[in-house]
Amino acid sequence: MAALSPRESGKFIASCAKHVSIKSKGVQKVAKLIYPDLTKSLYSVKSWRKHELHPKEWNKATVDWIFLLDTLNFSFWVEQDTQPFVVKYRGKCYTGYWALCAAINRALENGIPITTPSYCAKITKEKLKVVFESETLTEIPLIEERVKNLNETGRILVEKYKNSFVNMLKSCNKSATALLDLITTQFPCFCDVANFQGQRVGLHKRPQILIADIWACFEGKGFGEFSDIDSLTMFADYLVPRGLQFLDVIEYSNTLQSAINQGKHLPNKSELEVEIRGCSIWAVELICQELRKMQDQNCRNGNGDMVVINAVLVDFFLWDYTKAHENTIAGFPMHKTRSIYY
Repeated sequence: MAALSPRESGKFIASCAKHVSIKSKGVQKVAKLIYPDLTKSLYSVKSWRKHELHPKEWNKATVDWIFLLDTLNFSFWVEQDTQPFVVKYRGKCYTGYWALCAAINRALENGIPITTPSYCAKITKEKLKVVFESETLTEIPLIEERVKNLNETGRILVEKYKNSFVNMLKSCNKSATALLDLITTQFPCFCDVANFQGQRVGLHKRPQILIADIWACFEGKGFGEFSDIDSLTMFADYLVPRGLQFLDVIEYSNTLQSAINQGKHLPNKSELEVEIRGCSIWAVELICQELRKMQDQNCRNGNGDMVVINAVLVDFFLWDYTKAHENTIAGFPMHKTRSIYY
């Protein structure tokens, strides 16, 4: 049985969910929160490159940098009372996702060809530990799984795509849908599928964010030109659902909230975890629908120009918003799932 697309999966999961619900008033409230930033282009295709650790060059090396990034873009959280994983780069310390970016940049500056697939195909745990050297006693989580991902993707890119993800990208004729299908079929470590209520559902956080990062970095041009970029959904992880809950867009049952409050781990592909991720996808789709209604109304009234509205930009906003309000959101702990998929 073929898996539903992420958008179809989100709609299906939300229609069957028992432990996560979407609140229409919250959807409308968040759309009103986001809309001014979209109209002012504070969140646009140009936003991605503004982050200091993201690459600025529009070339093949940047594409391979992004591919490596999203091959490893998962599971940075640590248990409470445990020191975080910290990377020091150019005199500054970074945690979480930004520690990953910093580690990649540091490795390249130190002459380690970490973005070259042929190097990754043979990388060992010992060599990867050097790349991810931490300022604390806590090493990056799931180090062995990261080695496995690099060996797998590196080998496939060497054997089938002449040692660069660029060649896979070029084969998709500027279609995000075609590229998503190719990534998830060629690379098992990117295939983020679960069984839910008798249906195979595709959630595909990492492969979708890989495509979105290339689109955003190249500002929809050159390597980043996709005719169907709006086919992508939000990237269902553990951070954005927390923000959606804080913003009163999604609500958890007592059973689910109790498990999260107690710090219980929700197994990857379990019912509770799939409901969180699937309902987050559909909640962002509903926010996008509301944003488009607002834009249509404003344009009819002569109060604004058309701007890009899609789930990618809404996800970028929610991710940054949640990170910026971490102290305020402390009362809404994230769900804990140890997984290579997010």
